[in-house]
Parts: sequence; C-alpha cells; structure tokens
Amino acid sequence: MEVTETLLEEVYKKVSVRLEGQRDITDELIKDTAYEMLAQVAGDTFVSVSQRLKVVNHCLNSMKKLGILQPILDDASITEIMINGPKHIFIERDGRLSELEEHFESDKQLEDLIQKIVAKVNRTVDSSNPICDARLEDGSRVNIVLAPIALDGATVTIRKFPEKVISFHDLIKWQSISEEAAAFLQKCVKAKYNIFVSGGTGSGKTTFLNALSNFIPSDERIITIEDSAELQIQNVRNLVRLETRNANTEGKGAITIRDLIKSSLRMRPERIVVGEVRGAEALDMLQAMNTGHDGSLSTGHANSPADMLSRLETMVLTGCSFPIEAIRQQIASAIDLIVHLGRLSDKTRRVLDIVELKGYVNGAYVLNPLYQFRRTGESGGKILGELARTERRFENTHKFEMAGVDCGEINQGKARR
Repeated sequence: MEVTETLLEEVYKKVSVRLEGQRDITDELIKDTAYEMLAQVAGDTFVSVSQRLKVVNHCLNSMKKLGILQPILDDASITEIMINGPKHIFIERDGRLSELEEHFESDKQLEDLIQKIVAKVNRTVDSSNPICDARLEDGSRVNIVLAPIALDGATVTIRKFPEKVISFHDLIKWQSISEEAAAFLQKCVKAKYNIFVSGGTGSGKTTFLNALSNFIPSDERIITIEDSAELQIQNVRNLVRLETRNANTEGKGAITIRDLIKSSLRMRPERIVVGEVRGAEALDMLQAMNTGHDGSLSTGHANSPADMLSRLETMVLTGCSFPIEAIRQQIASAIDLIVHLGRLSDKTRRVLDIVELKGYVNGAYVLNPLYQFRRTGESGGKILGELARTERRFENTHKFEMAGVDCGEINQGKARR
C-alpha cells in the first residue's frame, strides 16, 4: 500500500474526530488511535511496519508537534529552515542551501502551523500585525512574515537551536577562534570589559555571545534581554531572563528591548547581556555600560568593527537628538572591545578581528587591532588561515588591574608575531 498525502490526511482527520473533546490526549493515545484508524482505511490491504510508522508519526506530529516540519526540526544536520509560501521549503545543511520535496498542501495548512507556533509563546500575528518574531520550545528562533507583505504566501524562517551549548572548546576545535584569543577573551569577561560582538547575518553572533556569557563568574547577578530568548547561560544561578512582547490586536501592550533595559537597571544587575541591538535601545545599552554595569555584552549587525561604530551612532540617533560628538564620546567610553565575526566563502564562521576601542580623540575613534584573521591559502575548498596576534599592545589594562586578573601574558610575546 502506498502512503500518499491523501491517505495521511484521511487517517489524521479520522483520529482528530475520534479524539475531539477528550482531555489529556497523550502520545500513546494518539498512536493507538492512529493504528486503529489506519486499519479501518486500509482494510485487508497489507501495510508494512515502516508505512504504519509513517502514518502514526504524521498524526502525532500534526496533533502534538509541528506537522511536516517536525522531522525536519528533528534532523540535527539541518541548521536553518526557510519556508517561502506553502510550496517551497528550503534548508541549510553544512552551509549549503537546498530545496526539499516536502511542502504544505495549502496556504491554510501553513497558516495553521504559524498560529500554533506563535500561540505557544503568547504572540500574535495576523493581517493587522503581519510580522512577528517567536521561538520554538527548544529555543530555535522563528521569524514570520504573512501575506500580503510576503507576496508569494507566508514566509517562515527558523534558525535552529543547537542540541548542546556551544562552548569555546567547540569553537577552537572548529578553528573559529584560536586558543590564545579565547583565553584572552575569557580574561576580559572575568575582568568586566564591555564587549560588543559584530558581524553579518549568519556569522554566529548569538552563538559566540552565548559562549562568552558562560565565562561570567557564577556568583554574579545577570540580566539577559532578548527579542526571542536564545541564550543558554548555565553556570550563573542568579539569572533573570527577559523577553520582549509584541503589541496586542489593538496596538497596545508592546514591551520593547528599550523598556526592558530601563527596567533591568532597577533589578540590581551586575551585568546586562542584550542579545542584539537594532535601534534606539542602543542608547540605553551604552548608558548602562557607562553607569556601573561593566562587563556587559551585546551584538549587532555590521561589516567591520568601524562599521559597527557607525551603525551604533545611527541607532542612537533614531531615539534622541544628541549632538553627534556627544554620542561618539558615549560609545567610546562604553565599549572596550569589539569582536568581529564573518562567514567566509567556504561557509565557515571565523573570528576575523578583535579590536580595542581606546577612545575618541580629535573627532575620530581610536581603534587598536589586537587579533586579525590572516588567510594563508586554500585546500580542498577550505580556506586556510589563523587568528593571529598583531604587533600592537593592549592599552587599557586598568580593569585587569582592578579585578586582580593577571594580564602579564596579554602583551607578552607579541613581537614574535
């Protein structure tokens, strides 16, 4: 017997009717009912074990999980899922994009799935509010854009959450960062330097921020602020996790990152970790860094460390009318280090720059490159190179001294590079 889409939906509908109105519908109840309904539909036709499992799993995924998406989400080798309307599902695997044969039967089936996703995190997406950020139960990030804004049908982009927390040990193993640079950043986090992680889309900013966050000493009080909660800080018990909220159908009740940063300052934080700054909240983040919350971390989209500073200026200007010189002084005073990430042509993610922001002098930022990625060649389609220490000394060592962190090795041996 061939397991067609028609057969799957027929059995699913029968299971739904049988279980309608029942409370505490368990996975086992769905499976048992699916086997029973399949037997009715198939009659005397032989159905193999694998075919039975396919039908049962379809019913289970449709009722308790995310339908045809669930097997894709369960595939650990897939890192991103892109749904362009009901007929086109693309995935990223090993840095490469490909289209799947699976698709939704109709716009309604896709829209029903979208509503199931947003309902679980108390968010709303509809024609009056057609754009929404959400997350799945495992923390995977979801962006949704509905028609008619999305011209070819609802668009859903899912950045999958890794099964285990990615540490600097993993990043070193994958050659995303050198062991020396990782040790340097660990010391910087412990000494409460304010660090900003920049990079393009898909460069690994959130993953890197998460790895950095796990260097924070376990006895500190941390507030994390995100659009959709993704960070996994494991070694800090005194942790408060805050997440934004969209406006309701009347356009009221929205809680923005800016609101959360302002509120967090009344929670006695020792550090504030903002998942990503995109707009006027940049000013509040900078002010927090400048008012006794050293060791704060955040990320932003940019093409280089210098570009990140320009983008921060633009973000701040969207929410205030301060003179540009005052904004630049604020940025230079708040941020100690910029770690810039990139995605190379071979699809690998690397730390490309670690730059010290020494200050703002004579109308210009003073940037001090400490580590830079140096490409040495290419082999088997893979880019070869290393994140190497520059000849420049790390200047602002006062936080190391205040924290009692040994900084003797930081500038030692730089001349040999």
